[in-house]
Amino acid sequence: MPTIILFAPLIGALIAGFGWRAIGEAGAQYLTTGLLFLSALLSWIVFFQHYEATETITIMSWVQSGTLSVDWAIRMDRLTQIMLVVVTTVSALVHLYSLGYMKDDPQWKEGESYKPRFFAYLSFFTFAMLALVTADNLLQMFFGWEGVGVASYLLIGFYYRKPSANAAAMKAFIVNRVGDFGFALGIFGIYMMTDSINLTDVFASAHHLAEAQMSFLGMTLNAAELLTFLLFIGAMGKSAQLFLHTWLPDAMEGPTPVSALIHAATMVTAGVFLVSRMSPLFEVAPATLTFVTVIGASTAFVAATIGLVQNDIKRVIAYSTMSQLGYMFAAAGVGVYQVAMFHLFTHAFFKAMLFLGAGSVITAMHHEQDMRNYGGLRKKIPYTFWAMLIGTLAITGVGIPLTTIGFAGFLSKDAIIESTYGAGTMVGNYAFWMLVIAAAMTAFYSWRLLFMTFFGAEKGDKHTHDHAHESPMVMIIPLAVLALGAIFAGMLWRPEFFGSNVEEWFNGAVFNHDLEHTLHAAHSVPLWVKVSPFVAMLGGFFMAWLFYVKAPGLPAAWAKRNHGLYQFLLNKWYFDELYDLIFVNPIKRLGSFLWKKGDGSVIDGALNGLALGIVPWFTRLTNRWQSGYVFTYAFAMIIGVGGLLTWFVLTGGAH
Repeated sequence: MPTIILFAPLIGALIAGFGWRAIGEAGAQYLTTGLLFLSALLSWIVFFQHYEATETITIMSWVQSGTLSVDWAIRMDRLTQIMLVVVTTVSALVHLYSLGYMKDDPQWKEGESYKPRFFAYLSFFTFAMLALVTADNLLQMFFGWEGVGVASYLLIGFYYRKPSANAAAMKAFIVNRVGDFGFALGIFGIYMMTDSINLTDVFASAHHLAEAQMSFLGMTLNAAELLTFLLFIGAMGKSAQLFLHTWLPDAMEGPTPVSALIHAATMVTAGVFLVSRMSPLFEVAPATLTFVTVIGASTAFVAATIGLVQNDIKRVIAYSTMSQLGYMFAAAGVGVYQVAMFHLFTHAFFKAMLFLGAGSVITAMHHEQDMRNYGGLRKKIPYTFWAMLIGTLAITGVGIPLTTIGFAGFLSKDAIIESTYGAGTMVGNYAFWMLVIAAAMTAFYSWRLLFMTFFGAEKGDKHTHDHAHESPMVMIIPLAVLALGAIFAGMLWRPEFFGSNVEEWFNGAVFNHDLEHTLHAAHSVPLWVKVSPFVAMLGGFFMAWLFYVKAPGLPAAWAKRNHGLYQFLLNKWYFDELYDLIFVNPIKRLGSFLWKKGDGSVIDGALNGLALGIVPWFTRLTNRWQSGYVFTYAFAMIIGVGGLLTWFVLTGGAH
């Protein structure tokens, strides 16, 4: 069964990509969608199965080189089961949604047969993601890691006629290579220190790595700290954490289903999965965990501040994704990997629904994405409105305080905030306050999006508003299914992720050397800590209502009074400009210098000029010796014999 789950999307991708002419465009779309639903159904069956211990399913022998022996194998445990459900469920629903969304896509001309290619890319991405999360060794994980990077590049730049889409695809690819280089170095270092990249062997060597030293860039460092730091650099790139985050908002240039699948629920969570999977190593690297916590909490805060002022509906949700990923890393950093996976699990449902809901709004508004041109849409697209409302209630953390009744985000986000405070460390306290402040801002920009889109007066083009209509059922059904997850996922599975069943349910799939104490501390935090996320949510909701419902003139007045701060946030803390100044522009100048001076002046000028003078002269000289007359060649032979005799006489070779 796990083998079918893994390879069904690959089969669909190959047939749709290379054999669509035989089965037709519609056949390619329905085949890939059907195979994804098959994988999703089997994933849920596997999810409810209990494994007494980690099970390895070997598919084939892959690499044999010296002491390196790698099989392609599926590592089946609770962590894999969670990721299988998340990846295949969201992917199947995105495939179904895409049948409607891409039907009348205005970016393409009729007859170009782009749809099979789009669905093939989606299925290929799903296969690569499944290869990553089922990996039993670091090489297979890296294969899936790079596979999802390639698929992301292809899908972000799917509208290749748009220069902005091409630029965004290149940016995502290049920024991710920075993180991937760190990941690759980490794998090399692990193999060097343990003589294996099999996860079981690596985990068994954790205490050896904690006591060993490594030389790196002229420094002698603790092996576990260095290797986990390098692995986390890879996670930062893939999960768009602070400093390697600039690619994610630009990735919204891809079709909206791509944003929902890759940049909300699956690929961007690969970094969280990596840290959780490698938890036996991270547990013996406290300095790295401190770094993970700081980066995660800072990312949640920074992304939330930027999301406050964005006007593109997809970019608001993109920064929301970046912020929520920060929550997950903060949880992993304080050692509660199970809680990080809890938020990953619930987040997949409500964030995919928000992105698909945004796609429904964009379709209704004839592909207008600026929220300032929306307003008053709740009666025109009621199903989409209710889906977006449920998603907003989930992401902002609406529920009944001090109970386990609430939307998915209420339970998983509160679990993270309580865990960071319960850690009882300085860095834990830093994370707690950053996450609470981020929760208030999350509520503000989420309700801002809802109010600007569905409430108030109609703004923008009147013709567009008059012709706004609800999306077809093939797009509404995925929203309804995801809405169920956004409502019930937290309540149904809280005991397994954050309650009394944690250790039994995970059964060693995630390692925490002091889990019982950590969870006890998280559950025993003061009352004001438990209610602080709810209070922050109420504050954010009230401010959004005041600014965009009660007094809609306030945002413009506030922006005018605080022009510098507004521009700072609107320009995303100037990270792109800073990177252009430090990295991009110097590299461009170096490239221009090498082109003009190196290639143009030296190679094309001096060397080519020299070649154009000397080579023809030698050519003319040799042509004279190729006369075709016997006496010419006889003369050359005599000269050659004379030269050899002279050589022997002068060197003594004639004795």
